[in-house]
Amino acid sequence: MADRLRQTHGLSDEQREILATVRAFVDKEILPVAADLEHADEYPQAIVDGMRDLGLFGLTIREEHGGLGQSLLTYALVVEELARGWMSVSGVINTHFIVAWMIDRHGTPEQRAHYLPRMAAGEIRGAFSMSEPDCGSDVSAIRSRAVADGDHHVIDGRKMWVTNGASANLVATLVKTDPDAGHRGMTTFLVDKTPGFGEVAPGLTIPRKIEKMGYKGVDTTEMVFDSHRIPSSRILGGTPGRGFYQMMDGVEVGRVNVAARGCGVAMRAYELARDYARRRETFGRPIAEHQAVLFRLAEMATKIEAAHQMVVMAARRKDSGERNDLEAGMAKYLAGEYCKEVVEASFRIHGGYAYSKEFEIERLYREAPMLLIGEGTADIQKMIIGRRLLED
Repeated sequence: MADRLRQTHGLSDEQREILATVRAFVDKEILPVAADLEHADEYPQAIVDGMRDLGLFGLTIREEHGGLGQSLLTYALVVEELARGWMSVSGVINTHFIVAWMIDRHGTPEQRAHYLPRMAAGEIRGAFSMSEPDCGSDVSAIRSRAVADGDHHVIDGRKMWVTNGASANLVATLVKTDPDAGHRGMTTFLVDKTPGFGEVAPGLTIPRKIEKMGYKGVDTTEMVFDSHRIPSSRILGGTPGRGFYQMMDGVEVGRVNVAARGCGVAMRAYELARDYARRRETFGRPIAEHQAVLFRLAEMATKIEAAHQMVVMAARRKDSGERNDLEAGMAKYLAGEYCKEVVEASFRIHGGYAYSKEFEIERLYREAPMLLIGEGTADIQKMIIGRRLLED
């Protein structure tokens, strides 16, 4: 039954081979160790090294820059497989992917030549930063500033919720260069730093790892700028004032990623529930044969299939060169909500065992809520969807 769900028609032989390779990697290298790593909140270095060896850090980077040159659809399907194993692993490559996407589409030729080959090889690991302690969804309210000083800019401010903030050595960072110009006064800087905590570049500090209820293993941090000098050549695209548009383009593909994560986590929750329902017996027969459980499994499978098809639609639209903020918002909203519902249904099927840390569903139950807020909350998605519908 598992093979019946999440089918994607029209894939090439190369795409199918990539997905089969990633699925085997997940089954062999991620699922057996995910629980221990997650409970220890340990960075999955061996898994990350394996993903690098598979070429996943360069999956969507063009072949001319050393990548595999795959589509957003291929990437989304790979993310589904990785999140099925452990959602945090997909988070390790998501921000890297977004930064590579932004540099490829908005960077100068020099920036593409400098960063992309090393990003494809996994030598440079990317993170991106918009949110701040006093603003999340309201990006226009950011306070971090960059002031021109000769051929440099000086950045001051504090950023929040930086996924891979410690492990990355490149952070695409949105700040204001013209505070009175609204969205047109925002600029994206490509900030180089060393991995780790503390002062990671002159005037740039990564204070600590933020403790989270789920989504462990991957580091989530603050980032503090205190008169950090950066060459103006590190402005993405070379021209100030384009940062908001560049970041929103990155977030569109990031929302497809989050939707794909929702499908992957929901798929794993379904697999666990299905297998448990076949093993567990009550009243002399497996609980899968009781109508209450059977109906639950049917609802779970239907939600997974619906979410997956929306992810495929949103990815293919972006791959065609069209604007996909409506489709990405719909996919992210639906997949996040359905993932939460599927995981809870699996939790109920497991009964008391779901509350034990020895069972995998306990981890999924803590991870699913992140999908309701990551890359824009569910309510923000509904605002985007509604406004785009009225525009049309």
